[in-house]
Amino acid sequence: MIPLEEAQARIDRDIEVLPPVQVPIGQTRGLVLAESVATMEAIPPFANTAMDGFAVRSLDTVGASDDTPITVPVVGTIAAGAVADRPLEAGQAMRIMTGAPMPDGADAVIMVELTNPVGNDAVELRAEVPVGNHVRPAGDDLAADTVVFEPGAVLTPGHIGVLASVGRETVLVHQRPRVGVFSTGDELTVGPSPLQAGQIRDSNRPTLLSLVEEAGFEAVDLGLLRDDEAAIEAALRDAVGSVDALLTSGGVSMGDFDFVKQVLAKLGDLNWMQIAIKPAKPLAFGLLLDTPIFGLPGNPVSSMVSFELFARPALRKMMGRPDVLRPHVLALADEPLRRHTDGKTHFQRVVLSQENDGAWRVRSAGGQGSHQLSAMATANGLAVLPDGDGVAVGGQVRALLLD
Repeated sequence: MIPLEEAQARIDRDIEVLPPVQVPIGQTRGLVLAESVATMEAIPPFANTAMDGFAVRSLDTVGASDDTPITVPVVGTIAAGAVADRPLEAGQAMRIMTGAPMPDGADAVIMVELTNPVGNDAVELRAEVPVGNHVRPAGDDLAADTVVFEPGAVLTPGHIGVLASVGRETVLVHQRPRVGVFSTGDELTVGPSPLQAGQIRDSNRPTLLSLVEEAGFEAVDLGLLRDDEAAIEAALRDAVGSVDALLTSGGVSMGDFDFVKQVLAKLGDLNWMQIAIKPAKPLAFGLLLDTPIFGLPGNPVSSMVSFELFARPALRKMMGRPDVLRPHVLALADEPLRRHTDGKTHFQRVVLSQENDGAWRVRSAGGQGSHQLSAMATANGLAVLPDGDGVAVGGQVRALLLD
């Protein structure tokens, strides 16, 4: 058996970041920027009002109050998207709507709640307002020729809004990997039909497809493969031309019908590893025509844990993500997290919760067998238990956050 870190390092050496491509900004959430982005003009490009109200000269409001309002004529209205057809003179006001450009001559806005109409052509001002009141200056957000994002930024909805505001329709980003998913095994079936002797329903493929999408990749369902070496070889050869990476589940252990491992050894540069972890000890990894292939174990929990520890970090590296690993926290055990000494690191399925003071607590999610998928559905973390007897109540344990 080899240590977890060594297995991860072997995979990392063969993983390359996908080349950048131009992508419409509306499709870039979660992708990694591959260019610098700068403003072409100031944002906002002109001084505008932050409120519905009246554009005024601050000096014309001196002394105004509820008890002593000042009445001034209203000489125009400025809607958002329009401009004033004249400058504002001393002793005048203009109606102005949120986002509309300030008229020449005005230096403040008094919000409509602090005014009273006087017919259709005048307004009472009931408060003094300082210069700049409710005015957003040109360049208040970003000055012209400002670099707003550098390569390596992970694009969020906020980033996308800024990209739109600086006039970008597309942006250079690292690609989102297309990840094909197979399940393998003669014992597998799908759908609600009654199970025949020896059959089980395929849960790995739907689970892995969901994990692929949740991690930010494009999932491609490649179906179910029987335990036939020629069929598996043909399917893998066909798939590598249409995806950036492949996941298979099953067929990578020590059995006579574990053909995935054999096919990968025949077709590509295979690393078959027995890793000192539980669950998910067996793993096959290799390159076929430069396409990474991850042969994950067939037990449902093992398949999920193997994806989290090996495939997910590698695939996130392919898309240029800096945060390839799940975050870890230190938590206090609310109940014993027991294990036996076997030379492996155990990853127990747990439920994590956070107290008001920020402290993390952890308890078991249920059955820990590699076939007991229901506990994985309940879990939101994996407790990392080094070789030994486990953790007693009140003990501290490191855990990966899955949620």
